[in-house]
Parts: sequence; C-alpha cells; structure tokens
Amino acid sequence: MSQREEHEKYLLKAILSHSLSSENPSDETKLRAYKNSPSFFKAYENELLEEYKGFNFNDFSDNKEISTSNGDTLEIVKKHNVNFKLKDNNFKNEIKSNLKLIPKIGIKTEEKLKKKGYCTWDDLKNHDSFCDNASKLSDSLEDMEFKDILSLLEDNKYSKKCGLNSLKAASLVEPENFKFMDIETLGLSNVPIVLIGVASIKNNNIISKQYLLRDPVEEPALLEAYLDNLDDDSVHVTFNGKFFDVPFIKQRLNYYRMPDDKLDKPHFDLLYFARNLWKDQLPNCQLQTIEKEIFGIERENDVPGQFVPGFYNTYLKNSNLGPLVPIVEHNREDIVSLVSFLMKMYDEIN
Repeated sequence: MSQREEHEKYLLKAILSHSLSSENPSDETKLRAYKNSPSFFKAYENELLEEYKGFNFNDFSDNKEISTSNGDTLEIVKKHNVNFKLKDNNFKNEIKSNLKLIPKIGIKTEEKLKKKGYCTWDDLKNHDSFCDNASKLSDSLEDMEFKDILSLLEDNKYSKKCGLNSLKAASLVEPENFKFMDIETLGLSNVPIVLIGVASIKNNNIISKQYLLRDPVEEPALLEAYLDNLDDDSVHVTFNGKFFDVPFIKQRLNYYRMPDDKLDKPHFDLLYFARNLWKDQLPNCQLQTIEKEIFGIERENDVPGQFVPGFYNTYLKNSNLGPLVPIVEHNREDIVSLVSFLMKMYDEIN
C-alpha cells in the first residue's frame, strides 16, 4: 500500500470514529451519544430525585407566590449583569434610501431611479409618477408607530432584504421595552404550558421572571402573570416564537376563554435572522448550536425540550422538585441568551 493510500485510510478511519455506525467509534462519540440518549436523562432524573428529596418551594430564595385574578402562581426572579447597547444607526434617515418601500417600486425600478439621482423618498417628491406616494410616506415617518415601521419592512413584497434589515429598526426601541420570551410545554399542541420565561433590560441588568406551573390547575394564573409583563410599548424577542411560542400561548388563552390581545406586539424572531446570517457557517441554526459556535458557550446538564414532559410528569408523580430544576435553568438560559443574540445580530446587520 502506498503512503498516500495509507494516509487516506487513516483519514477515513478518523472520520468514521465520529460516527456511532462505524466499527470503532471513539470514546468521545460514545459519550456524546449517551448524553443524548433517554437512558442518560433517566439516570439524571433519578439523581435529581435523590438530591432534592424533601425540598419544597420555600427552600429556594429567588421565588415567591404571587396572586392574579385567576389564582396564585409561582414567580422566579433573577438578576444578571449585562452591558446592553445598540449603537445608533440613524435608522429613520437610512430607511428613506430604501425606495422599494414606495408602492410600485421594485428592485430594477429602484436601480434606474438611483442612477437618475432619485436616491431617497424626499428626492422622489419631485418625480412625476412617485411623488404622491413618496411624499405621503416621508411626511408620515416621524409620527409612525414602531409596529407600523416594522410592518412596512417585513411586509415588503419586492425584497427579502427589507425583512432582514428590519432588525436595524431595533435602534428605535427603548431597551426596557424588549421582552425576551420562551416557553416550555408538555407537547407541541393543545397541552399545558409548564413554564413561561420573560426577561427585560433594566439599568444594565437582565431581570428574568419565570412563571412555573406547580399544578396544572394554575395554568390560567401563570398565563395572566406573564401577560402582566406586557404593555403598549412591549416588543417580543424570541427564537422561533412567531411560529411556536406566541401562537401556543394564544391557544392556551383561548382554551380558558381569556383575552389574547396583549400578545399582539411587534416581534423580532431571531431564528429568521440567524438563518440569514449564519446558515453557511453553522451545522444548524438551533439556539444551543449558536451559543456554542458563535459565543463559545456549552451548557452542562441541560434538558432538551423533548424531555421536559417526562421530567415534569415525574415531578407530579413523586411530588419532588428535583426534575423541575433543570427545566427552569434551561428556560432561563434560553431567554438570557436572546439578549446576546440580539446585540450580536444587530451589530452584524448594521
């Protein structure tokens, strides 16, 4: 066998060692597979049951029972330091150079107009065909609400880039109005929410609040407690929340015949931006992959969403808080990570 053939055989063996289907998978590969297996999480669950035997909610200093019109629920509050800052990008001036936001202007028309010197909405006020629409949009911009500016960018049919650039509009939001949110559920549809986490920025701190379902009958109180965090200026920040979290919360509110209008807020779903920014750099755009590959963060003893129902039901069956602990930690890490994601994505898009 030639030296080249030996080298190729060595490389093939090394590559296959990272696959469980190979004849000789590496110890690292075996360990990684075990840590993602049901048997690993069952063993972890049993460890938690032993560790937290005899504990009750009063043994944890960061939680308290709160009252709502729908009953009582448990609120868990933590503070994390953060240097949150979105640099000024003079957004309202920049958006005026996007001629595609004017009705009946597409990509090619925009190129022709800019070659003729029509570079902004204000320039188009002197154009024979587009003057009325340009004047109307330009004059209304200063008084437009944030939700209307975001809709203008996201709903534009001519350019996907308008949607991507919508994250630039985050500079118009006061930091305390961002609501970083994530939920944990007992399944994908028509089942209770066991935990809602929401984080806000206050004085260079992330204040995370989590509402935990101690008993299934408390779900209406949990939902109301979360909604109390939202006001007219709130802006959702989630990871796949447009298609999962917000619709799921609405579904549960409708189930209990509770109003859901407070959920209708401007929304930055960071999964959309992650796919556009990093899909060619990462093996996938899952939240924890981004944490590891972009931020160098790797979680220990994390419980993925598919194991949450089992852990939660073990808590109910045994009246033991142990299986709840990693669910709460997982959710908190998710919402805190969204703060870093927003800053990183905003910087890259700008």
